[in-house]
Amino acid sequence: MELNEITITRAIIERFTEKFLACTEVDVAIVGGGPAGLVASYYLAKAGRKVALFERKLSIGGGMWGGGMMFNEIVVQEEAKEILDLFGITSRPYETDYHTADAIEAVSTICSYAVKAGAKIFNCMSVEDVMIREGRVTGLVITWSPVEMAGLHVDPMTIGAKWIIDSTGHATEVLRVIERKADVRLFTETGKLMGERSMWAEKAERMTLENTKEICPGVYVAGMSANAAFGGPRMGPIFGGMLLSGRKVAEQILSR
Repeated sequence: MELNEITITRAIIERFTEKFLACTEVDVAIVGGGPAGLVASYYLAKAGRKVALFERKLSIGGGMWGGGMMFNEIVVQEEAKEILDLFGITSRPYETDYHTADAIEAVSTICSYAVKAGAKIFNCMSVEDVMIREGRVTGLVITWSPVEMAGLHVDPMTIGAKWIIDSTGHATEVLRVIERKADVRLFTETGKLMGERSMWAEKAERMTLENTKEICPGVYVAGMSANAAFGGPRMGPIFGGMLLSGRKVAEQILSR
């Protein structure tokens, strides 16, 4: 068989276009492909919801790829081990209530499960604005990350969504756009982003789950975004709270 370069090009364009067009309106749009976003996308897609995840970088996984300071092992606490077990990720006990897992296996496996469940992942895409109707966020305004990085003046396009999850981590990128550009009060003590505090793993892991919830009409926060939004501390390279937060936010949206 003789391969034809034009056929290869057409195949990529046609298949991507099909996938992208199918996701111009979704049940849930997730921004940020770290552990919380990936786990949420798996649970939502498995429940039959139409899910699209947008990740600014070329690769997904957020900070989980690098473990702690590029030592690519992660730690999860006992209550989060069930998430690793669900995905068949190999883990080893370290001390009582502490388990370790290979960061690369964890990210690649969760991503595979999410995609096979039906979630669509669009990498190299950034959110630069949101769409708001009658005080509720109803969509995302997206562009290619390389366009954003190059500072090119290229107009973005829009994705409609019944629900949005900001799982962009420390940056809380979606919420910062809402705070800056929209007349919408956040469901925090101040009505605005409260900011991330210094590291305190024990408190941060607990607060990650407590803060995983709706933060303004149509928008939920999960993972490190939840603590950064509600004023909780960072937790460092322990990922149990992130995994559990992804499951929790999916359950909350499914209940709606």
